[in-house]
Formats: sequence, structure tokens, C-alpha cells
Amino acid sequence: MERVFIEPTRVTPLVSFDPDTNILELKGRSSPENSILFYEKVHEILDNIIENDDINEVTVNFSFEYFNTSSSKCLFDVFKKLVKMQDSDKDLTINWCYEEDDEDMMEAGEDYADLLDLDFNFVEIEEF
Repeated sequence: MERVFIEPTRVTPLVSFDPDTNILELKGRSSPENSILFYEKVHEILDNIIENDDINEVTVNFSFEYFNTSSSKCLFDVFKKLVKMQDSDKDLTINWCYEEDDEDMMEAGEDYADLLDLDFNFVEIEEF
């Protein structure tokens, strides 16, 4: 698999995948004009991980300051792929990072975890 690094913008998050550590990170703000198009690369990364028998352990870090409604739907689809990954017997760690006192972002993570029966590590951070 190849390394992926997509620079963040004011409307799109950083997307980073390191094949040496098998860590996927999404961080920042997500309100792109076309969320489906933007998140295609994330889906491609996850599909490759699921299909790769040499990858047994994966960590996915989410650190959002904000995401809009269309990004929320795309994130739901990302989490459905993570369910597939978990079902394929990969050791999956999901870290949901949120700024201290940002209860809305914490609750968004709790909602995703509950809806899809995924285990999240909730990590409160001081600031992005």
C-alpha cells in the first residue's frame, strides 16, 4: 500500500495514511462542496486495508473541529467500512478525539459508536 497525505484546507480535513504503522488519520474541518467526492480516497484506503491479508492491525484517528451534514453521512459510510474491517478479523482501534468542553463532538462520536456497535476510545484534547 502507498502512503497518502492530503493537506487540510479551510473546508477539508487532513487525511493521512501511513502504511508502515497502519494509522489512518482524519483531522480538522469537513464541509467540502462535494463530500462524496472528497471521501472517495478514504473509502479507497479502507477497501485496500480490508482486502490486504498482510495487514492485521489498524488504528484510525478522528479529530474533527467541525463537520457538516453531508460530511456526517460520508463519515457514517466510513464507519460502515470499519465494521467490515472489524468483521474481517483485523485488530481495529478507533480514537475519537474532541476538544475539551466540545460536548457536541463527543456526542457525535458516541452516536456513531452506538449506531454501528463499534468500540471507540474517546480522547479529550486541549485544542487542535
